[in-house]
Amino acid sequence: MELKRINDNTWEIPKHGEMKVPALIYASRKLLDAIRGDLTLEQAKNVACLPGIQRMSYVMPDAHQGYGFPIGGVAAFDLEEGIISPGGVGYDINCGVRLLRTDYMEKDVTARRKELLAEIFKEVPAGVGKGGVTKLSQSVLKEILVKGAGWAVENGYGTSNDLQMTEEQGRMKDADGTYVSHRALERGIPQLGTLGAGNHFLEIQKVDRIYDDDVAKVFGIDAEGQILVMIHCGSRGLGHQVASDYIQSMENAFGIKGLPDRELIHAPIKSSQGQQYYRSMSAAVNYAFANRQMIAHWVRDVFKKVLGSSQGMRQVYDVCHNVAKIEKHTVEGREKDLCIHRKGATRSFGPGRIEIPEAYRAVGQPVIIPGSMGTASYILLGTPEAEALSFSSTAHGAGRLMSRHEAIRRFRGEQIRDDLAKKGIELQSTSWKGIAEEAPAAYKDVDEVVRVSHEVGIGRLVARVVPVGVMKG
Repeated sequence: MELKRINDNTWEIPKHGEMKVPALIYASRKLLDAIRGDLTLEQAKNVACLPGIQRMSYVMPDAHQGYGFPIGGVAAFDLEEGIISPGGVGYDINCGVRLLRTDYMEKDVTARRKELLAEIFKEVPAGVGKGGVTKLSQSVLKEILVKGAGWAVENGYGTSNDLQMTEEQGRMKDADGTYVSHRALERGIPQLGTLGAGNHFLEIQKVDRIYDDDVAKVFGIDAEGQILVMIHCGSRGLGHQVASDYIQSMENAFGIKGLPDRELIHAPIKSSQGQQYYRSMSAAVNYAFANRQMIAHWVRDVFKKVLGSSQGMRQVYDVCHNVAKIEKHTVEGREKDLCIHRKGATRSFGPGRIEIPEAYRAVGQPVIIPGSMGTASYILLGTPEAEALSFSSTAHGAGRLMSRHEAIRRFRGEQIRDDLAKKGIELQSTSWKGIAEEAPAAYKDVDEVVRVSHEVGIGRLVARVVPVGVMKG
């Protein structure tokens, strides 16, 4: 596919054919070579054909092929003429990242990291839920779908400060469990408070480098060597089922005739199908918020048990990936409400936005970009420039470079464990096959992804962190 070069990190697919807007790709030549290896660009072009799309079909630096929309795809739709698409959100609704800071330094945990990780592995389920939590009734689960992380805090999992430091305060207010299927509820009951497998992880990390001391201190990141905890998981089987249910129901209601790709099935936002999906998706978002809230609570318990205290384990922030939200943005000089689809992308609001916690509003939103297993992760700052560049969005991680099948063919989990041990990184997992699937070499270079985000202006470097201990489902 022909691309027009805008600059070293920006490329355009000009509007042609059925495209209603151009597609814009943020990538270096190195990342672009990887992106060209699958259908990402074709998918970005197809998204540009959808009704009511505004400005551009955007592709983030970590992008790769997904279902319908590319993973790392961002698109905004007019509320009157636009659509909402399950493929534009993804199956793992509100897969996201929560970051906790601690008062501990590397020297405080080095000798205890094996014990610390083993205890977290016991307390935080990777598969089905732990006793008590799994004995939920459907009526209680429906309450969770409405209240999100607030339900967890009400029931003793964490504090109200956690809610303040969570996107949407841990609750999408339009959620309605009425439209969530019985099968989705069944899948959600045993998995609440669990990490899951795939690219989900829990890492004990240390601050490796601070790029912006002033902003880092606002976020509670005080010094190199400081210990942080990063939790990456989502809505588990419940979110997957919501996506499957509405892909099927939209196909039944609207058919696939005229679509550039059947995976781009959608509904008008204002239609009953569109509204039911939006409210069900919001419920799955809330489930994921509650899920991460409970896991964070158990992590604090483990730090207190093993190291003697969880004092100072304040939440830095919790960000969503894989979500559609109604937000105000400026298009052609006019502010309007839009439905922003971010699939494998992170909101990157600059200073002043009302959605940002008050403590951060003067500087901007924390953006958390996890790397692949054993590599660095990054904390960035949302920028005012990102509004015009990407509807205030940036990358969400390293982005896959090869399929899971190919990774299993090439790598052995035990070898990866040994390689991490040589770097001083402790590893706990339920499956060697799962470790092979998530081999660092199966992902793009997160340093390059973050460099492009920083240089383009859709996120600003604050700190780099590296793992001390890794837990995988």
